[in-house]
Amino acid sequence: MAEPDSRPEGFQRVSAALAASEHPHPPLWLDVAARTAQEAADALGVTLGQIAKSVVFRRKADDSAVLVITSGDRRVDEAKLKPHTGPLGRADADFVKARTGFSIGGVSPAGFAPSAGAAPPALFIDRELFRFDIIWAAAGHPNGVFKLTPAELEKITGAPVIDVVQS
Repeated sequence: MAEPDSRPEGFQRVSAALAASEHPHPPLWLDVAARTAQEAADALGVTLGQIAKSVVFRRKADDSAVLVITSGDRRVDEAKLKPHTGPLGRADADFVKARTGFSIGGVSPAGFAPSAGAAPPALFIDRELFRFDIIWAAAGHPNGVFKLTPAELEKITGAPVIDVVQS
């Protein structure tokens, strides 16, 4: 297992962001990569819904990133999201990395490092996460995760809680 200071920069950035917000649970480094919500749930021994998956979209109006944090067992309904963001397009891996500072599979809701000139993503939390007492989010790398409550996620991100998943 890698020593904390030799871990990838994204993981270190999330660790620092969590410490700065006085979050009580530092990120964990998993022995296996968890690039999907299902892989994360399997690695942690939790239900798929407890994984706070990050879904990134490209806002057409200004080419900025929109990040929706939702339960791993739910799919974002773009029609429900559109009133909050305007028209959206798909975000490819290069766009996600440039706008968040993270690679797909490790996009965290905290610790962004967008490329020069790019604004941090607009954040939204889906209310379905509040079905759970404890959830797990990516910590800047496919091997990194951190534990929190939905209320802590709301506090750390300052993101509004909305209904944006498919029925």
